[in-house]
Amino acid sequence: MLERLIVALFVLVPVATAAQLPDFTELVEKQGPTVVNISTTQSVRSPLVPQIPNLQEDDPFYEFFRRFIPNPAPREFQSQSLGSGFIISTDGYILTNAHVVDAADEVTVKLNDKREFKAKVIGSDRRTDVALIKIEASGLPAVRFGDPNRLKAGEWVAAIGSPFGFENSVTAGIVSAKGRSLPQENFVPFIQTDVAVNPGNSGGPLFNLRGEVVGINSQIYSRTGGFMGLSFAIPIDVASDIAQQLRASGKVTRGRIGVVIQPITKELAESFGLSKPAGALVNSVEKGGPADKAGIDSGDVILRFNGKAVNSSEDLPRIVGATRPGTKVAVQVWRNKAARDVQVVVGELQDDRAARQSRRGGGKPPAAMSQYGMALADLSEAQRKELKVDGGALVENTQGPATRAGIRRGDIILAVNNQDVKSVEHFKELMSQFEKGRIVALLIRRGTNSLYIPFKADGN
Repeated sequence: MLERLIVALFVLVPVATAAQLPDFTELVEKQGPTVVNISTTQSVRSPLVPQIPNLQEDDPFYEFFRRFIPNPAPREFQSQSLGSGFIISTDGYILTNAHVVDAADEVTVKLNDKREFKAKVIGSDRRTDVALIKIEASGLPAVRFGDPNRLKAGEWVAAIGSPFGFENSVTAGIVSAKGRSLPQENFVPFIQTDVAVNPGNSGGPLFNLRGEVVGINSQIYSRTGGFMGLSFAIPIDVASDIAQQLRASGKVTRGRIGVVIQPITKELAESFGLSKPAGALVNSVEKGGPADKAGIDSGDVILRFNGKAVNSSEDLPRIVGATRPGTKVAVQVWRNKAARDVQVVVGELQDDRAARQSRRGGGKPPAAMSQYGMALADLSEAQRKELKVDGGALVENTQGPATRAGIRRGDIILAVNNQDVKSVEHFKELMSQFEKGRIVALLIRRGTNSLYIPFKADGN
């Protein structure tokens, strides 16, 4: 009897486990035809490899090389790449990644039924890596959009695409996390999954179990170039907004307010009198920009923007970017240990411009190391004029507490707890006002940027 019971348990366990696993067969049958394979062709010129040394015409060897060493003509070849996409309307509009179609001379779309079409790129947005393309066809199957805000960590999802050119490949996994921020990606709160995504999957859809598209597979984290369990998808609500703008005007418009921000750490929150590390700390304000006109200052902490909470510094670029230029919004800032509201008219984000690097002169003997682990020097009149500052203390060297706090050689200390620093002696005077062990916020100028660094008044 006992043996029969044990055997029965071993039989039932796999059956029960299988019953709990999701079945993607119906999803693939219904949604598979909405997924397309995208191939692109680009004409690339091979760079010239000069065979003749760079000689002057009056050099005695110039004529020899000119006559006997031929200079090869540039060669042109075709570069091809593969990606995925999905149909969002029955008349042939398709969403994919911007990096799939960027710089392509020709884009070919292959449907699930093997039909092929030449596609026109309606527009692409590199900031979110979203592109909209169009094929001349009708009566096509189209996807349904889901709500990525309803996704939960641990929920099952599936991807369909063409990894390494293997068309209509299906992989599945779970949502690992939401709202992920990636380096240089300020406008997308990525969905992180463990769905197997490889080169060729880019631009393909991420489905929930209801067969709705909740994201566009865009990036993977890998040390080998292949899948390592970390995949990132663009939420479909973000991509849909981009697609609507591209379809209407061929470009994307974003809001801006003209501030440089940084995260609020536990130590900075304490120095500013915040109950918890939340919001976006403003470390510099563009002169004459929307924030400057509204009265937002360096050292303010933005807590809410247009009625939306700014829980971390990563939230602000997304919220501001999604706000239409010209809109007047209420912004709640934390200043002098109290919250206050200001009205900001949102500007329009233009293309990035290269920042100028400031060069600092020298020539003076090195300053002695202070108790704070910094060798400080006053700025010369020429340096102040070049950097457009009225005062400050130049960090010539660091050690111990300053190095551990993240202060670097070449930094300029502009303020202590939002009190302007006029000189090295003034900096020491300001620091002496704080009790030993008190954490203060140092406003640092580094290159063309500014940032706040939490620092203990006793240097430890």
